[in-house]
Amino acid sequence: MRLRTAVAAAVGALALIVTVPASASAATGDFTYVYSGAGGSLRAGYLLDPPSRMCITLPQVADPASSQPASTPLNLTDSTAVVFTGPDCEGDHFSLRPNGGNATSRLKLRSVVFG
Repeated sequence: MRLRTAVAAAVGALALIVTVPASASAATGDFTYVYSGAGGSLRAGYLLDPPSRMCITLPQVADPASSQPASTPLNLTDSTAVVFTGPDCEGDHFSLRPNGGNATSRLKLRSVVFG
C-alpha cells in the first residue's frame, strides 16, 4: 500500500513539474527592432510573444560577416529583455524593462533573451 501511495505521489509531482513551466513559456507582447535590408534600406523586425529564458538570435542580423547589427529595440512585452551585441546571446548586453523599455539607434544588437 505504501509503495502504491509513494508511486502515485511521485507521478503527481512529475506531472506538476512538467505542466508548470509550459504555462509561463512566453513573454506576452511585441519586441521590435530596426535592421538594414537589401540595398541598405531600414526595415522593422519584430518578435511576437517570444519564448522566455531562451536565446533568440535575430534572423536578419545573425551573421556578423554579412550583416550590420540591428538597433533601436523597443520592448513591449511583459518581461525584461536582455539584448546582446553578438549572436547566440554573446558579447556585451543591456537590459530593457518590460512594457516600453527602449534604446536609441546607438545600441546595436544581434540576439535577445526574455526573463
